[in-house]
Amino acid sequence: MANSKLTMKHKIGYAFGDMGGCMTFALMGAFVTRYYMNILKINPVLLATLLLIWNIWDAVNDPMMGTLMDKWYAKHPNPKGKFRPWLLRATPLLAITSVAFWTLPTFFEGTAMLIVLFLCKILYEGCYTMFNIPMGSMLSAMANTDEERAALSSARGFGSLIGNIFPFMIFPMFLKFMGEENPMAYTVGSAVCAAIGFVLCLMHYFMTEERNVSATEEVSENIKFTDILNVFRVNRPFVALCLHGVCICTMQYVGSTLGTYMFVDVLGDVGLMPLSSVIAMPLNIITLLVAPKLAKKLGLENLIRYGLLIGSAMYISLFVAHATTTVSPLVHVIWSSLAMAFAGISMHMQWGLVGETIDYNEYVTGKRTEGSMYGAFNLTRRIGQTVGNSAGVLMLGWIGYDAGLAAAGQAQSAGTIMGIKALCVLLPGVFVLGSWAAFKFVWNITPEVRAKMAAFKAAKSEAKAAQ
Repeated sequence: MANSKLTMKHKIGYAFGDMGGCMTFALMGAFVTRYYMNILKINPVLLATLLLIWNIWDAVNDPMMGTLMDKWYAKHPNPKGKFRPWLLRATPLLAITSVAFWTLPTFFEGTAMLIVLFLCKILYEGCYTMFNIPMGSMLSAMANTDEERAALSSARGFGSLIGNIFPFMIFPMFLKFMGEENPMAYTVGSAVCAAIGFVLCLMHYFMTEERNVSATEEVSENIKFTDILNVFRVNRPFVALCLHGVCICTMQYVGSTLGTYMFVDVLGDVGLMPLSSVIAMPLNIITLLVAPKLAKKLGLENLIRYGLLIGSAMYISLFVAHATTTVSPLVHVIWSSLAMAFAGISMHMQWGLVGETIDYNEYVTGKRTEGSMYGAFNLTRRIGQTVGNSAGVLMLGWIGYDAGLAAAGQAQSAGTIMGIKALCVLLPGVFVLGSWAAFKFVWNITPEVRAKMAAFKAAKSEAKAAQ
């Protein structure tokens, strides 16, 4: 399979993976708080406790599931591949647990409702991880070259983009026509999204192929859950990628958490927020179309590094403009959207670098553990998300934001306004610069190292053929 060509069918099939997963996962971000508070009537303090427990579970189950898949394949090699069988197992479970989460708790009250909700959330997150880890790991199992990794990263970006839009088009329709406080609206809306996601996930399974021989050949049986600790010790590129994951996700979630404060309290026009989305959509599409071609010329890691440096410079220069003059709302929207587009190249194309760090790990350790490494990378991204959400709210208090003034329609103090500018514009620039620094000073896969990795892979293939 290693010599087969990466086809358009492979690329479309890979895009269907994230598209299908996002059909249910996107609902967890946009509509779940209203479900908890308005439908299930959960006390905010109790909800905060549940969220903490669920976040801890979300963090640990990624590397745990990835290592489990690596260990399972080492002991039970499957002719259908290392990851594709898990896609087939997880797809129906993902759809079922998604509908159960939005449905079963509404039939209970009090403690019984909390227990059912807790179990449904744990099961859904576990099933989503069971699908997401092999789906993400499939990139390294499908691609053999830097160019192929870039193409599949772009395909995944398109899938994620569409998969996050569809639920926002479908789910609100049922809330509107059936009633925002009607539990059945959540049941029907989630069932429709889950059904579409189920079909897309199956198409992902049937249209993909594990082409990378190194990923599917039998691995050593001494894989341990603690191997990931050694990966952090000997695999500098993976450490760089994880540092990037923390920085870029912190930047992203600080921005999403505090974005309304920038538009309301600084720019004075919350109606401009949709304009940001309108501008971001074509920029993302252009990025996903152009990035694979640029990666072929510049190299995937260099493309990401240049994008991060330009994005950071644009954020920091925008803050300087805000600090020294009056920036019009329209200029802010366009400038910040362009900065995010350049920084976002790394978010779209980072998946290809995960595959390269897996190849490097096999070169330095002799073990190929896609599952555990992809899971550990997801863990660092979860850390960034948590830090971004929590720190954003915490720092809002540090700068003296007064919700009472906002409720009364009065302006915040000059110091608070400058603080909001710093949090929403300067801080993202600093974290994007941190991501760039990780690739500049920690990443160590040079052309010479790539040549050694290629020679290692060729020698390994020759030795296997001679057996």
